[in-house]
Amino acid sequence: MKRNIHISKIMTRELITLDVNDTLYTAEMLFKKHHIRHLPVLKEKKLVGILSYTDLLRLCYADIVETPEDTLETFMYDHFTISQVMNQNLVVVSPKTSLKEVAELLSVREFHALPVVENGFLRGIITTTDVIRYFLDTCLYPEANRYQKKCEPTS
Repeated sequence: MKRNIHISKIMTRELITLDVNDTLYTAEMLFKKHHIRHLPVLKEKKLVGILSYTDLLRLCYADIVETPEDTLETFMYDHFTISQVMNQNLVVVSPKTSLKEVAELLSVREFHALPVVENGFLRGIITTTDVIRYFLDTCLYPEANRYQKKCEPTS
């Protein structure tokens, strides 16, 4: 496995994002529709936070119990904003950050996703899933390696 590749080779580029003015209902719909766990939050095209599905679950237990329409979820989603729930203390990386550095950040800091920012703009997101897929493709199943031509070591 080439540890010195830039994360730009394996990061997720096609992003689903939230606007800071979106609702928590919108966030939940996007999480479920796209089967994702992290949504970068933008304000005027600038990254201002990240919302995880876990953040929503911490807010209420709505997905665990079946209850009528006027539930805890409805109350919580109506009384909190994206800004109040999202993580605003971001650790970001650049597209040229090495896979080794990202793996260390993800493991030591116990993050599951890191926004990839270049020149102040969101360019992608790198997740534990991206790193695991890369590991599987390059170490365990090299014959199916979708990164084979992309993974050139950095200088």
